[in-house]
Amino acid sequence: MTATTAVTGCGPLTRTAGLPRVEEPLKVEPQDARRLTRQFLARLAELEEGTAEYQYVRNTLIEMSLSLVRFAAARFRSRGDDMEDVVQVGTIGLIKAIDRFELAREVEFTSFAIPYITGEIMRFFRDTSWAVHVPRRLQEARIHLAKATEELRGRLGRTPTVTELSQLMALPEDEVIEARKASNAYQSASLSTAMGGDGGTDESPLEEFIGQDDHGLELVEDFHDLAPLIGELSERDRLILHWRFVDELTQAQIGERLGCSQMHVSRLLSRIIGRLREGMATTDAPARPRRRPAAAHAN
Repeated sequence: MTATTAVTGCGPLTRTAGLPRVEEPLKVEPQDARRLTRQFLARLAELEEGTAEYQYVRNTLIEMSLSLVRFAAARFRSRGDDMEDVVQVGTIGLIKAIDRFELAREVEFTSFAIPYITGEIMRFFRDTSWAVHVPRRLQEARIHLAKATEELRGRLGRTPTVTELSQLMALPEDEVIEARKASNAYQSASLSTAMGGDGGTDESPLEEFIGQDDHGLELVEDFHDLAPLIGELSERDRLILHWRFVDELTQAQIGERLGCSQMHVSRLLSRIIGRLREGMATTDAPARPRRRPAAAHAN
């Protein structure tokens, strides 16, 4: 539809005085929108914000200029995001451009608005595309890191070192390393992602390839240090420990085997464990925090 069907002459309404009445702003052809935009921007600058005429002129400008938003949004079509969302975000940039444009600058509104629209869209991707939220400083550092890595790889024919990247980016090496780590947060994979095959039946989910902390390993050094201490105990003391912590007998059952009361067994266990605890505290590994042996509970 041409401008002749979407734009009529000046109407009798005072709120559109000096401007053509645009009945369907969304249907105005781009070439006509360019000409009308300048007229509407000039009128907008004269109006008082908040008035009905101001709102009409501003809203008409937004609708007539939406083609700029769609043009800018098309550049990001390959990202796979919902284009309607991208257009909505770009429209925010368009509104900012309309509110901040000054005719005195003598630049085309199109040239002024496109950076605002594109910038708003790029901020949207920057803030929402990361799988894990990281500070904006690191998000921007990741972009610089990618460019620097590509440039140095082309020059050197190999992957650049942290030092080389640091020199090119004029950043400390620890910040380069931090930016590298932040890059891992840009994309994530589901733990259900099939791994280990080419689509065959031997594939397994990613979660099966991820290691877990084996808390039993933390006890290895304790067992190593504890063994000689147990070896220094009397045969009866070792037997009591074996009955209590290996055979898992109750103190009453141990008392029956020893021919003594449960209370006496409790005192014997306390003495044995106290001796082992003292030996563990003086062993030659001061840098490693010691875990307190479990107390013997009466059953």
